[in-house]
Amino acid sequence: MKARTLKKDKVNIITMGCSKNLVDSEVLLTQLKGNGIEASHESNSKDNNIIIINTCGFIDNAKEESINTILQYVEAKEKGLVDKVYVTGCLSQRYKDDLEVEIPQVDAYFGTRDLPALLKKFKADYKHELVGERLLTHNAHYAYMKISEGCDRPCSFCAIPLMRGGHVSRPIEELVKEAQHKAANGTKELLLIAQDSTYYGLDLYKKRRLADLMRALSDVEGIEWIRLHYAYPTGFPMDVIEVMKERTNICNYLDIPLQHGSSSVLKTMRRGTTREKQEELIHSIRDLIPEIAIRTTLIAGHPGEGETEFQEMVDFVERMKFERLGVFTYSHEENTHAFSMEDNIPQEVKQERANYLMEIQEQISYDLNQKKVGKEFKVLIDKKENGYFVGRTEYDSVEVDNEVLIDASKYYCRIGDFVHAKITDATEFDLYGEVVS
Repeated sequence: MKARTLKKDKVNIITMGCSKNLVDSEVLLTQLKGNGIEASHESNSKDNNIIIINTCGFIDNAKEESINTILQYVEAKEKGLVDKVYVTGCLSQRYKDDLEVEIPQVDAYFGTRDLPALLKKFKADYKHELVGERLLTHNAHYAYMKISEGCDRPCSFCAIPLMRGGHVSRPIEELVKEAQHKAANGTKELLLIAQDSTYYGLDLYKKRRLADLMRALSDVEGIEWIRLHYAYPTGFPMDVIEVMKERTNICNYLDIPLQHGSSSVLKTMRRGTTREKQEELIHSIRDLIPEIAIRTTLIAGHPGEGETEFQEMVDFVERMKFERLGVFTYSHEENTHAFSMEDNIPQEVKQERANYLMEIQEQISYDLNQKKVGKEFKVLIDKKENGYFVGRTEYDSVEVDNEVLIDASKYYCRIGDFVHAKITDATEFDLYGEVVS
């Protein structure tokens, strides 16, 4: 027993879901270590005796994966392999009462804004002097930066406001301080994320100030790329595109989830826009920056999407020729506005529609990539894998977009460095390059 009491706790943080959750895990990791607690992120070590699972509760598949992970570690606890299991994040925020009944073996459940309460379990304090500092869980040359939390939008299908609350912007000065700290520690690319990045500033400054924020971050020495994600299209602030055009270290890249290509479905979704307005916005953006890469996401099978409405979305994709596209199948989420509607499209039909859209996108991506063959691009090297150095151009974000593959037997690249590469070949989702300089 004496030896047991002398054993030092080792914490392992497991992250489910999106990059916004990853940021939360990195903040938690920083706070634990700042309090002198030994902690790691997704460590394979067998001597971690406390597990914290940061869950996702966005759609059915994500919820299932989170629950399975909780059950896996609860079983490990029952076998004596770990001492405590804590659960935090979106699933815990949304279903805390149910989870406490269904999986009582978990030592405590916490919501998305309960970090101080979670730290108290370790007799630790939330250290305000660590705000802006964050231990990264991946190579330091890129970092996600969460510019706001929560969302005020009324989208029919979305449970994020239930899990993350209303929109709260972080002050520009705080974000600049964080960017300076990251740059000093080797970060070259900032990926700006939020539930709704174009709403930035309305709560703090009574007006949209995303363009001002991007300008301020662009001035931080050492930051060579700034990339904008999750820009809501309704009321889109066009001064953001003006700043993108004027600043060379802001990537010509925009992630703007449009969700559908039928005006009637967009109305049912409560998106506050129409297909015509979305097309007009995309054309306006491309008129200002013709070379911009636009990433969007669409939902297949939302209530009210008949064959006619789906065909409208197909036509929309074929007309817009998005550089990047992701398609999700509609998930019927309790307590959302759409939950009161009939979810009458079979899952296999939803999946068929999603697959059909992605087949169209594959051809679009292939055609666009072929136009890059013979051209030179600045490439940020992310990793070495399967005999290739793997990097990205300014038109590609981490994990979701195209990659540039450079033959490691012919060229040497340092991870985290920029190289100039000439594209020699291309497939639907990969570019092959040779180093020029």
